Amino acid sequence: QLRLEESGGGSVQPGGSLTLSCVGAGFPFSGAAFQWYRQAPGKEREHVATIYSTHTMTDYSTSAKGRFTISRDNRKNTVYLQMTNLKPEDTAVYYCHRMNYEVWGQGTQVTVSS
Repeated sequence: QLRLEESGGGSVQPGGSLTLSCVGAGFPFSGAAFQWYRQAPGKEREHVATIYSTHTMTDYSTSAKGRFTISRDNRKNTVYLQMTNLKPEDTAVYYCHRMNYEVWGQGTQVTVSS
């Protein structure tokens, strides 16, 4: 059965860092592209970052660019989102998504506040 499981969320102060993890199972991990999305209360889910299978090319939203880094370790069936210089507006539930498939994780909460 295809599934994704996020972890690594938590509460940090502005300027802090967190690294999120997403473990995939039930499909060929190395051939898949993955995305991180986030959804804040009262807002639509928005794209944060994408990592492709070929050459592990990446792209980011404007808000994430320069602060967040998406990466993957195919041997561990895991995709990561390293977040630095976190801001209150980064507060949201972060979701892992297998690109082009209706496969999502349950999300992990990130809260940035003083």
